[in-house]
Amino acid sequence: MPTSGNLRSILAMLGAVAFFSVMDTVLKLLSAHYPALQVAALRGLTAMPLVVLYVAWRREGHTLLKIRWPLHLLRGVIGVLMLSLFTFALRELPLAEAYTIFFVAPLLITVLSIPVLKERVRPAHWGAIAVGLVGVVIALQPQGEGFFTWGALAVLAAALCYSVSAITGRLLSRTDSAVSLVFWSMAMIAVGAGVLAWPNWVPVRAEHSWLLLALAGTGFIAQLCITEAFRHGQASAVAPFEYTALAWGAGIDWLLWHTLPQAHTLTGAAIIIASGLYLIHLERGRNTALPP
Repeated sequence: MPTSGNLRSILAMLGAVAFFSVMDTVLKLLSAHYPALQVAALRGLTAMPLVVLYVAWRREGHTLLKIRWPLHLLRGVIGVLMLSLFTFALRELPLAEAYTIFFVAPLLITVLSIPVLKERVRPAHWGAIAVGLVGVVIALQPQGEGFFTWGALAVLAAALCYSVSAITGRLLSRTDSAVSLVFWSMAMIAVGAGVLAWPNWVPVRAEHSWLLLALAGTGFIAQLCITEAFRHGQASAVAPFEYTALAWGAGIDWLLWHTLPQAHTLTGAAIIIASGLYLIHLERGRNTALPP
């Protein structure tokens, strides 16, 4: 892969992380006024017009029905659960702490790839996963209140849901178009979360209209950026820059809520990130060893 392709992809990943961080900030702001399920529904509903325009622009509407429905339905259910759990967690935790715990997702994806994708995991991978889980325990502060908070447990559950969704997405990408994955994922979140949230729906206040516009715009642009990031660059070169989310989270926490990450959060984050980077290094070495 040419260096210019990797540079372009790294810049795209940095943009994706920035826009996702702003989107999560909007989710956190909305979660103070609306139930988590309703915020998840609003995420899907506000994004759908842009997604429909994107499908029309790509002229791939004919692929939307040529899909494996069971896997898409599973991914939709998991998407609703993940977004609801993460929104609830953002209401309870600072962004930086939520991001730190959520960093366990790449480790979980590696574990799930064994039974589902039939991938082989070497002993060194298991060592990195174990170290990463130790980092999660440290970030959760097992001797204090953080280990038992519902917010921390919600982030862990959301990370597990994300991992299952990522594995399901890999399976679907073998047969279904990328456009269908984006369209049905967002449509099912909008409909599924909307139906579940309807009994306790809180009327959306007019002063929050700008938040809904920001939610739609940042989420859509972030999705385009992350797609661009992995389209042109090596995954092993691009993936480490996902960890810049911690810097965004800490900066936004300080700017809006005047809080900074505690020592145990930063320590756990350092261990998790180190284990994740080591996994990426191992994957890069394996790919380099493969014949062209």
